[in-house]
Order: sequence, then structure tokens, then C-alpha cells
Amino acid sequence: MNYTEAVEILTSRGRFGVKLGLDRTRAILERAGNPQLGFKGALVAGTNGKGSTAAMLAAILHEAGHTVGTMPSPHLSSYTE
Repeated sequence: MNYTEAVEILTSRGRFGVKLGLDRTRAILERAGNPQLGFKGALVAGTNGKGSTAAMLAAILHEAGHTVGTMPSPHLSSYTE
């Protein structure tokens, strides 16, 4: 499958073609050797307050002596992000 075909499949599913749960994500990560286990991080998700929460968390971790970086991304502009 190429990029164009993949995007077509994703966009054709619409809102109701989504299968909730983490089973597929866990399976993909396992097949990739669980690369997420080599990283320390926090994901701040939800509808409101993500920017403030991420800023407070970064400040707390920085004050505790950790090297901190944030990557705020309010939405996806493209499937390649």
C-alpha cells in the first residue's frame, strides 16, 4: 500500500469507522520491539487545559533537576506529522 492509498482508507472510514481501545496500538508497538519502553515521557491529552498542564508539569520536572522538553501540537494538519 502506498501513502495515497493509506490516506484514502483512513478518510473513508469517517467518524464511525474507528475501533476504540489500545489492542491494535499495543500489537504494533510489540512488533516494533516496544520502542516506547526506552523513553521517559508524559502525554497530556484531553479537550481543555493541555497547554497549562504541560507547562506546569515541565516546570515541576525542571525544578526537580530533569531535562525537559515539550512538544505541543494542538491538532494534526497532515497524516505525516
